[in-house]
Amino acid sequence: MIKMEMHVHTRYSNDSVMCLWILYIMCRFFKIDCIAITDHNNILGAVAFREFCEKRKNRVKVIIGEEIYTKQGEIIGLFLNEEIEAGLEAAEAISRIRKQGGIVYVPHPYDLKRSNTVLDEDVICSNKEKIDCIEVHNGRNISKSYDIKQLEIAEKYRIRQIIGSDAHTMIEIGRNYVEVGSIPNSASEFAEVLKEAKFKCSNCIKASHHITKVVKVLKMIGRGNFCGVYRIITRRVKRYKY
Repeated sequence: MIKMEMHVHTRYSNDSVMCLWILYIMCRFFKIDCIAITDHNNILGAVAFREFCEKRKNRVKVIIGEEIYTKQGEIIGLFLNEEIEAGLEAAEAISRIRKQGGIVYVPHPYDLKRSNTVLDEDVICSNKEKIDCIEVHNGRNISKSYDIKQLEIAEKYRIRQIIGSDAHTMIEIGRNYVEVGSIPNSASEFAEVLKEAKFKCSNCIKASHHITKVVKVLKMIGRGNFCGVYRIITRRVKRYKY
């Protein structure tokens, strides 16, 4: 069987420092044959990792993806040719993914800890015919109850199911993947292989959330965004206070 890991971030995301060679080593170690790189609001990491793997005889197939922050929450596009900017209406982002012949993929459709990035359910409802797949397990779900709710949403709107690792660190690679019969080279092939897919799910490594929070703050400091750092610290202090 082919191991396909979906929804992975690299150092091109604002909350990850995973460099390409480490990601490649982890993929080879865990025998990941195909990986979807979905950095936040850009395809730079996906393109760079594809080129990296091409120089190594394509031992790891790379799907160009992007996790797009819309006004109603996050949406992933797979098999993209062009980057889609953040801040669009969700319906417009979906339209742009489909215009590129890509796959419209909804990540973590329910997560109380990440409610500010979860796509509004009314958007899922109104665009259910245009959504190709939806996560019923996310590697960063800290509670199995989130999986149950996500499965309910997928079944409610009769959307094809998928799982994503949402890996931001090397320790998360190879723990949540999809087993398929062949490597998809296009959106149509992806939809086809997903019909008989099997899911390998693992519990969240809670430390990974703390790592990405530290990384995000350090990157903000590196960019000189001290106002952003101050807002994060203020929110944390208020949370502990009350």
